[in-house]
Amino acid sequence: MTPQSLSTTVRGPRRLLSRIRDLMAAQEDAQKRLDRLTDIIAEETGADVCSIYLMRPSGALELSATHGLDPSAVHRVRLHAGEGLVGEVARRARPFTVEDAPSHPSFSYKPETGEEPFKSFVGVPILRGGRLVGVLTAQTVAMRPTTEEEIETLQTVAMLLAEIVTSGELVKAEAFSELEVRLSKPERFQGLALSAGVVRGVAVKHEPHVLSTRLVADDAAAEEVRLNEAVTRLRRSVDQLLDSGRVPIGTPSREVLETYRMFAHDRGWLNQLGEAIRAGLTAEAAVERVRNEHRARLMKARDAHFQERLHDLEDLANRLLRHLARTEETQEDSLPENAIIVARSVGPAELLEFDRSRLAGIAVEEGSVTGHAAIVAKALGIPMVGRLEGALDRVEEGDSVILDGEFGLLHVRPNEEVTTAYGERIAMLAERQRAFEHLRDAPAKTGDGQEMTLGMNAGLLVEMNRLEDTGASGVGLFRTEFQFMVADTLPRLSAQIELYKAVYDAAGDKPVVFRTLDLGGDKVTSFISSMREPNPALGWRALRMGLDRPALTRYQLRALVRASGGRTLNVLFPMISVAEELAAARDVLERELDLARRHGHDAPDELRVGLMLETPAVAFAPDACLELADFVSVGANDLMQYFFAADRQNPRVSDRYDPISAPALRLFKDVRQACDAYGKPVNVCGELAGQPFEACVLAALGYRSLSMAAGSIGPVKQALAGCDLSLLTPWLDAEIQQGVKIGAPSLRDRMLQAGKEIGLPREVVDKN
Repeated sequence: MTPQSLSTTVRGPRRLLSRIRDLMAAQEDAQKRLDRLTDIIAEETGADVCSIYLMRPSGALELSATHGLDPSAVHRVRLHAGEGLVGEVARRARPFTVEDAPSHPSFSYKPETGEEPFKSFVGVPILRGGRLVGVLTAQTVAMRPTTEEEIETLQTVAMLLAEIVTSGELVKAEAFSELEVRLSKPERFQGLALSAGVVRGVAVKHEPHVLSTRLVADDAAAEEVRLNEAVTRLRRSVDQLLDSGRVPIGTPSREVLETYRMFAHDRGWLNQLGEAIRAGLTAEAAVERVRNEHRARLMKARDAHFQERLHDLEDLANRLLRHLARTEETQEDSLPENAIIVARSVGPAELLEFDRSRLAGIAVEEGSVTGHAAIVAKALGIPMVGRLEGALDRVEEGDSVILDGEFGLLHVRPNEEVTTAYGERIAMLAERQRAFEHLRDAPAKTGDGQEMTLGMNAGLLVEMNRLEDTGASGVGLFRTEFQFMVADTLPRLSAQIELYKAVYDAAGDKPVVFRTLDLGGDKVTSFISSMREPNPALGWRALRMGLDRPALTRYQLRALVRASGGRTLNVLFPMISVAEELAAARDVLERELDLARRHGHDAPDELRVGLMLETPAVAFAPDACLELADFVSVGANDLMQYFFAADRQNPRVSDRYDPISAPALRLFKDVRQACDAYGKPVNVCGELAGQPFEACVLAALGYRSLSMAAGSIGPVKQALAGCDLSLLTPWLDAEIQQGVKIGAPSLRDRMLQAGKEIGLPREVVDKN
């Protein structure tokens, strides 16, 4: 072929895709088919060179097929990560063009390829699920710019190439085994534990991929009709779900579904899908291509809230694919028993829609402890592990898998030894859980007869279902901020009222303590501008933000007042550092009560204002705040973080954080004594109260009310039942009075060594 500009010879993508489809049907040697593919691309685009580089396990890109370069370089030339212009394409995960390649500073000359005569270069990433599989390149002798049409054509081919290579349709796995496109051996993935629990089950790949037989469109107009019909069905299904009453107002799933409704009408997204179809793709392939392009560009975003929105958009794409396939079965019907979902990410709305009787666990390649799906998984008691990089591409549908939500592990196709070990562990955990269930209706008491009150922490309406199952005395802490975190706009007053009423209804005659918004730091919303602060935990957050944004605080308190008509309203204000803040918050609440009465709204029968004690300023001088408060909740996690000036999540300083130390316990005891002196009920909420050993220590310090995650109530109740405070309290008082001894073992270690002698339950000593 005479060297000339691509733009003068390109014939359009539809004929190219048609030829690729015919090639896929041919019976040829794998390497010959791959070589033939580069010939077809070069012929149809007018390129002098077309090359395919595929990713190796080492991260290097290997020249796997070429038209125009020296054939002897195939499988011999490898470019390391970031090397050369091909490396630039891989690094950017987006198209990259150069008019004069040899003059570019990133150009890497490989003499064995014989590429000296070629000037122009265009490369596009071969992406599967947003992850790099390889790079497709085209070159010409002429020094010339690349048009948008040429890039569009190569992107379409790259999208097809990703699917047919990884599926083995074009290149058989055995022919390129070193590329490790598909593996069947046992594998172990280390990730991040997001929700506790250990389960065995079968893998269900949740992110649908287009089959190679449905990539190329026979009739573009017919595909556009299919797409439009599927979009219509998608919109209708979202509307029906929102209008059905199955997703209550104010819940996270409703907020996300309302976001889906907005996305489903977005013209930009729909136009991109239409353009991909007109380029020759089926509707399914168009959805995958647009999804891949968005993900490749946006998955690098650092803003956690923005990434949550990206996950929601991908969830919508999955739903559209199901409508294109006209899949009538629901996710509940399609799940096998003991299903473990394996996905890139899972949205909170779809997680709530799975059949929980069949769903055993969730394994995702992304996710964070504070992510929306992780919060929902904890609420439902479903084990979840995130940050499992590469898992989706290496897991096959129906694989046997073990998910360890305690240590953040995913075992795929485990061998007999691993299966046996985990079988014993799961059986032991199940036996322990049965023991906890027997304690559900038993009163919470220590071994020497001291009565305790164990409340449950919650933040989602769906968590309220566990109140009865756990035998909790009530909701010691209902975190209200999650409703705001998942919303794109400030939740309407009516939505807030509906949520709080639903919480009351679910609690029945059991008390509920509502903590006002604790936003800021790592808890961001799209309608409150986030601020980069050097130390967000000590910055503009919680009530500090609420008092600076009084309309936001009034709005929430108005909803709480109206929702609590005829009931007791317990309001807990977080992050108090001076008494004036509590006084100001209480004043706003009183004004909302007056407003409700003037407008004829039912007012609560009783109002109780709580102080969340979590700053050293209040802990060391609590008197002024205690005069204003009706009850106190000790936010032990933040209080200890500020007390030790150490972030317990930071491994470099976490060893400085020890709540079971003489100075820390002296502070806890002083706080409890101050509350007793003022006659104010006090409880401890948070993770510290939910740990059996620490709960026994708090009881020995005189705390009789603890609030914790639902799953912690059984273990804590069991530990307290074996704890003898008549022995533990005097021993602990003496140790606190004596203080720290330089060079002596830590107080924690001394307690565990003494064990039963000082009244600690045996199971607590053995576990620690």
